[in-house]
Amino acid sequence: MTHSDIWRLSATDLTALTRSGDLSAEDAVRASIERMHQVNPDLNAVVEDLSADALERARGLDQARAKGAPTGSLHGVPVTIKINVDQKGHATSNGVVALKDVIAPDDAPVVRNLQDAGAVVVGRTNTPEFSFRADTDNLLHGRTHNPWGRHISPGGSSGGAGAAVMAGIGALAHGNDIGGSLRFPAAANGAVTVKPGLSRVPAWNPSQQAERGLLAQSMSVQGLITRCAADLHLSMPSLIAADPRDPFHVPMPWRGETPVGPIKVAFTKDTFGYALHPEVDKALDTARDALIDAGYQVEEASPPDVFDCGRTGYRTLMGEVLTLLKGDIEAAGSETIRDIFDVYFQEFPPIVGTDLVQMLAKRTHYAREWSLFMQDYPLVLSPFLPQPFFKPDRDTEGAEGVHEVLGCAVYSYAMNFLGLPAACVPARLADLPQGPQPINVQIAARRWREDMAVDAAAAIEARVGQMCLPLWDRMVKTV
Repeated sequence: MTHSDIWRLSATDLTALTRSGDLSAEDAVRASIERMHQVNPDLNAVVEDLSADALERARGLDQARAKGAPTGSLHGVPVTIKINVDQKGHATSNGVVALKDVIAPDDAPVVRNLQDAGAVVVGRTNTPEFSFRADTDNLLHGRTHNPWGRHISPGGSSGGAGAAVMAGIGALAHGNDIGGSLRFPAAANGAVTVKPGLSRVPAWNPSQQAERGLLAQSMSVQGLITRCAADLHLSMPSLIAADPRDPFHVPMPWRGETPVGPIKVAFTKDTFGYALHPEVDKALDTARDALIDAGYQVEEASPPDVFDCGRTGYRTLMGEVLTLLKGDIEAAGSETIRDIFDVYFQEFPPIVGTDLVQMLAKRTHYAREWSLFMQDYPLVLSPFLPQPFFKPDRDTEGAEGVHEVLGCAVYSYAMNFLGLPAACVPARLADLPQGPQPINVQIAARRWREDMAVDAAAAIEARVGQMCLPLWDRMVKTV
């Protein structure tokens, strides 16, 4: 292997080399940094370059290993951190100009857990203002571009993370998800992710001045975006390590009990009246066939009403946003984000007052229905979006744009309202008139069984292949 190829390695392959001593952490990190400097000027995925600190930390890891210190499970793995999470000494701007000088006094649990496992942070990635768009642009750092081309949004809110990891900047990319912010960028860029379930990954920002709203706490989760499913199995056990600063974190092992017999998968193409694009239809068929060939028992079945659950959940979230966040958006947000939120409130009329309290209670009803359904079907294979991923700034084009971006994404935010894990994995590379783009599907899993969702994603990936490979070929040709 040449030095110029090291950045291509998965985290799984990389750690096999760094932990054995066949590759130094410094060389692993340096290769990622060189790749970042090569491709990031065009992408604007990483908006804070931490090269100097990263190389110093990598050298320290090499020195410690040489003295016989044990190596962590992510020893020398280059990672990126999203700018809405605290990393000590760095700004937690959340894409907002007014927050550019909010310097974190300490690391958030996810940052600490990654570094405790030996990971090395090479940069911090872009997010839209307030991390509340499915696209990534802001006045502070500008627009992030999708490495597949500018005909596709990079997704959001973890758009910088998705674009970075798929372009080869780090083997792992941290992100978070309150309504789809891990899965939207995974779908846009052809990456793999799993949205963890409620209380699975410890979360807290030491810089925050007040506690978040109840739904923000229960719907938002921290996670990782990767190029292959195996890297989720490698990295998530470190990410879920307990941290007492999150009093509601549940310290459970990553792997649950091995199911007896073939795992039943409920398969649905229901899009609740939204048009199902032929390429999405083909991606679903491919995913289904891959799971059948891998030994899963896939059956067409209708899960509990995703549309009602998802729309109710997002309207309830909008009620909390209207109450707790709208003042900040009006005071510190750009005209663009203020206009988008005005349309959000039209698309998802906020549930407020007594009705808000009632819908918070009804959340248990939806979760119970899914819990009962998943006694028979531990996994649910469904579309993620009914159409191929949208173009940049589609959500700035009024009610029609917001409806295409978020209105139809009920399979996404329903999982947040339910608190269930959901993986997102590419199942097809579509050749569309505007250019090639990946098509991802979603696999929801029983509570606490992120590992099962990732196993299913790995089976689909084994059939389809990693999307980074044709992407890198394309990037070479377009340079």
